[in-house]
Amino acid sequence: MRKIAREVAFAIIYQSIFNKNDEYISSFDFLLQEKEILGEKKLDIEDEMYVKQIICLYEANREQIQTLVNNNIYGYEPERVYKIDMALLLLAVTEIYHYKTPKEIVINEILEIAKKYSTDKSAKFINGVLASIIKENLI
Repeated sequence: MRKIAREVAFAIIYQSIFNKNDEYISSFDFLLQEKEILGEKKLDIEDEMYVKQIICLYEANREQIQTLVNNNIYGYEPERVYKIDMALLLLAVTEIYHYKTPKEIVINEILEIAKKYSTDKSAKFINGVLASIIKENLI
C-alpha cells in the first residue's frame, strides 16, 4: 500500500503548489476520500502516518527542498517545469533527505508515478534531476 500512500502524498504536494495557504494537512482528509487515487482501497494506519509525516517534513523543510530542486534543474526555469514533475521532485527529495527512505526505492517509485500521471519525457527528466541532486549531495 505504500505505493498508494506515496500517490496521496504526491497529490497533496501537487495541490500545495497551487494553494499557498498552508492547509495541506486538512487537505489530507479530503484526498483520502479521493476515489481516483485510492479506488476501493483504504490506507492502513501505517500508510496514513507515512503520508502525514511526509507532508509535515515537506512543510517544515519546504524552502530547503525547493532550493535543492531548483538548483539542479538545468536548461529550464523552475517555474516552467510541469507542476506534476515538480511535485514528484519535491516528494522525492523530502522522502530521500528527510524521511530517509533508500534513494533507489524512492527513485523507482517516483518514476512509476511519473509514467502514470505525467508526460512520456517526464520520467527521464525527473531521473536526471534526482541523479544530479544525489551526486551533488553525495547520498
